[in-house]
Order: sequence, then C-alpha cells, then structure tokens
Amino acid sequence: MISNLRKAVRLPQPRRRGVDLSHPARSPLGTAVVNCAVYVDGVRQEGDHPADVAIHRVRKTGRGFVWIGLHEPSEKEFAGIVELFGLHPLAVEDAVYAHQRPKLEHYDDSLFTVFKTVRYVEHDRLTDTSEVVETGEIMVFTGTDFVITVRHGGHGSLGPLREQLECVPEQLALGPSAVLHAVADLVVDDYLDVASAVQDDIDEVESEVFSIRGSGGAGRIYQLKRELLELKRAVAPLDRPMQELATQSMSEVDPRIKTYFRDVADHLDRVTEQITSFDELLNSILQAHLAQVTVAQNEDMRRISAWVAILAVPTMVCGVYGMNFDHMPEKHWTFGYPLVMTVTVALCWLIHRGFKRNGWL
Repeated sequence: MISNLRKAVRLPQPRRRGVDLSHPARSPLGTAVVNCAVYVDGVRQEGDHPADVAIHRVRKTGRGFVWIGLHEPSEKEFAGIVELFGLHPLAVEDAVYAHQRPKLEHYDDSLFTVFKTVRYVEHDRLTDTSEVVETGEIMVFTGTDFVITVRHGGHGSLGPLREQLECVPEQLALGPSAVLHAVADLVVDDYLDVASAVQDDIDEVESEVFSIRGSGGAGRIYQLKRELLELKRAVAPLDRPMQELATQSMSEVDPRIKTYFRDVADHLDRVTEQITSFDELLNSILQAHLAQVTVAQNEDMRRISAWVAILAVPTMVCGVYGMNFDHMPEKHWTFGYPLVMTVTVALCWLIHRGFKRNGWL
C-alpha cells in the first residue's frame, strides 16, 4: 500500500520551484491561508472550502482529514483556526512568532512539530561576508483528522509537495501522519542538498589555501564556519524528534509510517556526521592557513635579516672612514679608496653567497 511512499516524496529534483503566494489560485482563502483541502481515501475532494466547513464535513462522515496550509499568519488570522481545532496556546504562540528550535511536543490529542528549513544561497565567489545558508521554519500541527502546516520564510514552499502527494493517493490514505512524514523528508532532503553545496565551497577554499599563491583568507574560513553553525542549529536539534516519531507509539502517527520516519532519521544522522566532518576540516584548513602565514612571515624576516647583515658591512666601513681623524690607515694613500671599496664589495658578496646557499635569500 505504501510501496510508492518514498517515490512520491523523494523526487530526484535538485531545485524546487517556489510557489507564488500572491497568485489567486494559490491563495483563494486569504493572505495567510495558502490552501485548505479535504482528503478522503487519499483523494482530494473537489472545491476549496473554509476551514470550518472542511472539518465539519470530515467529522460528519468520519472519513478523511483536512490539510490546511498557512504562510506567516498573524495572531488575528490564526485565531479562528485555533478555536476550531482546539490548538494549545503555547504551540500557537510558537507558530505565529516563529524563531523556534526544531522540536516535537505533545498537546492532548495533537502533535506540534517544528522544522528548520534551509536554503543554499548562490554566490559567484565566497567572500568574508557571503551568506551561504538561509533558514526558515515549518510548523506542523498533526491530529487524527487534520494537519495544519505553518511556514515562515521566503523558501521551503509546500505547494509542490502537496501536488506530489496528491499523485499518490495510497500515501495520503494513511492520514495526517503521512503528510508529517513527507514534510520531514522534504526538509531533511534539503539539508542533504545544502550540505553538498557547502562542501563545494569548502573544497574551493581548501584548494586556494594549499595553492602556490595561498590566497585563501582566514576571513572566508571563519565565514564558512559561521554559516556551518547556522546549518548545525537547524539539523542537530531535530534528531530527538525524529527518533521519537520513529520509535514511540503515538495515536496521531500511523504505525505503518514509523519505518519511513526511521529512514528520515538515518538521513538526518548522515547530515549531522557531514556537518561534524566539515567543521573538523575547516579547523584543519584554518590551522594550515595560519601555519602558512607564520612560515611566510618567518621567510620575510630571514630575508630582511640577511639584507641587514649585508648592508652592515658598508655601513661600518663608511662609518669608520667618515670619522674626522688625521691619522687613519690608507687615508692619504692613492689606492686607499679603491681598496676599501673592493674589500667592502667582496665582503658583501661573500655574505650574500652564504645566505643564498643557506636559503635565506
């Protein structure tokens, strides 16, 4: 029955098109409600109904569920839905004001799940101030006969996901938990895509650090570490909620979905391991860069010291013969000046040759 579950959710598309929320076909129910539909046996019922009509229809027949999608609702816009579905005030506050860590909370007969969405920010060249990772949020209220998704941010649209799920009615027939799994799988897939893109940036910086020019600056490495930390804040806290969904018995989650939550948890572990390895690699690159800077500075100091030693010879000779004494060696000798200059040049050449042989010049 669910053999095509992953096929519907994990389509091999590197980029997903965003949904235009201003389009009347996408927002027929208001500025915050993007979509509201009734699904019976996995099939979307005709018509776009208000939330109260949709849930009344489901509860009257005892079949199907309602899926409501919202985008950055205000407290006032969300108030009607809160009262209709009996959502917990604490969860509602988190859903309206966002900026939450990924988590899973139980409220009476519903689940409240928070996901951090991520998007890779394209850039021609990584700089000290380049934004690499952009984050948003998706909150999911899951009940026995409803699922409410609340999205914050300019990316992570669920429109394409809804259309994909509607092509596989046997998946939606499993109820709201199938939608919860699909959202989780979508979010974690984006983590994998972003991690792969960040790896390309790390490889670029690593290549430049170990190139002959050694042009990879510490500023860019620190910037990558900051962006990697942003990704880690989205990924790491989600591990516990995924483990709970995969292992614990919940009335809101169909037992047949648990296997697929375990698969999502495995992929999440893979991303976590990638982030850890990226952080360690960046530490190594930074240490190598600092070591290169130290070596370059030492080489510069050796060159400067060598030239100072060479110039010390003529400085000393000129200093001696610049003193105003009448009785000085070779002062009144015809070949005194050529002899002193010859000896000075010879000494400078010998010192230069010695430093050159030792690699100081």
